[in-house]
Amino acid sequence: MVDVPLERRLRDAAERLTPQRKLIARVLQENGGHLSAEEIYELARRQNARISLATVYRTLKCMKEAGLVREVRLAGDTYRYEMAQEEAHQHMVCLGCGKVIEFVCEHCSTVHGDLADQHGFQITGVRVKLFGYCAECRRRRQSKEAKEPA
Repeated sequence: MVDVPLERRLRDAAERLTPQRKLIARVLQENGGHLSAEEIYELARRQNARISLATVYRTLKCMKEAGLVREVRLAGDTYRYEMAQEEAHQHMVCLGCGKVIEFVCEHCSTVHGDLADQHGFQITGVRVKLFGYCAECRRRRQSKEAKEPA
């Protein structure tokens, strides 16, 4: 796929390319994704105090329908948004602090392809989420456990 600039893709997807839509796309791009609508709103308000949460939700809906962003639920009930990527990737989600680490697993792609072939299944999308604790949260948990009486 030819790398088309985000602004052009957004203009093609939306009826109008407003400053607010540009700002929301820029916030997502600059912050690496995995942001909730509320987090996007807070970051966008730092640059434009007049932007509304409703505008953020409408823009995310438009961008999602156009395939520019993905809506993912990594942990809990909150949807998070990330820029759509051609390359399949997986997520590790920390149950302590909510940190999300993206990674690409070539082995996973091979396994998924083999499974699809074995079962005559056409895979149209994959979401792999691994849950556990990041290094910092593991240290905190171990420290807390060491301090607790037996």
